[in-house]
Amino acid sequence: MRLHVALLMAGSIWAQAPVLPDGPGHDETEKLCKQCHEVARSISLRQDRNGWQTTMAKMSAFGMKATDAEYALVLDFLAKNYGAEDVARVKVNEATAIELESGLSLKRSQARAVVAHREKHGNFKSLGDLKQVPGLDAAMLDAKKDRIAY
Repeated sequence: MRLHVALLMAGSIWAQAPVLPDGPGHDETEKLCKQCHEVARSISLRQDRNGWQTTMAKMSAFGMKATDAEYALVLDFLAKNYGAEDVARVKVNEATAIELESGLSLKRSQARAVVAHREKHGNFKSLGDLKQVPGLDAAMLDAKKDRIAY
């Protein structure tokens, strides 16, 4: 009886396996994620783009095989369709150094540099303005641009 119930439960879980939305990166996501585990496990996380990039880098270190083009398509697909729902945007023109540090994962020195630059030069109007802050990595800012508000 227990085996029968377990098989029924497994069957219902299998039947409810998630269907990935159509779009660029759909096939590549299924292909890459299935190399090691079921797709449901892959998409159970809700992360911002930077989080997905970190997860994919970890999966690559564990042996995920992907071309650069596949990697980019999957990253775009996951960020678009399985992004973090409640990731608060950081208002860089109002945030304290501590809020910048925690909200954007900046180093303490970087967060202080943002505040000092803002006080000296005025509010940031764009990502380009923020990239002018000495000590900030442009690629890191690009990865977190969806979390930044002005």
